[in-house]
Amino acid sequence: MLNTSSLTLKRLAALVWYIGVVVLLTKSSGLFLDAGRSGADPLWIVLAILSGLVIGWVKAKYLFINVCNRNLKRINALKQPMLWQFYRLRFFVFLGLMVSLGAYLSRVVQGDYLMLIALAVVELSVATALLVSSHCFWRG
Repeated sequence: MLNTSSLTLKRLAALVWYIGVVVLLTKSSGLFLDAGRSGADPLWIVLAILSGLVIGWVKAKYLFINVCNRNLKRINALKQPMLWQFYRLRFFVFLGLMVSLGAYLSRVVQGDYLMLIALAVVELSVATALLVSSHCFWRG
């Protein structure tokens, strides 16, 4: 009933990956804007953005590409792929925890531009890592 193809699972995995990029880019942009409104020097914001991009590239190269490739290899090894198997259950648990933590931290850091910038850098670095590593979905 919920059988599907490996290709469908890969597309669903890519969709979740790209949704993460969009959500985290949107969220980090808002945090950088809030930091600016809270009195942060624009130079610090620019430097923070650049550092988020660099950290994200490093995360992609040394972590996210490996995670993505491992998941794709797992999907390819499935004998009878089911619709919900595009990620493992623990991925969804981890994702839920990270979303909850991110929402909590966004509320806690309001008004403190240094903490807003720090959280924005974390979110931008993850968005960048997701985007840079997404090429794994389109190889072969």
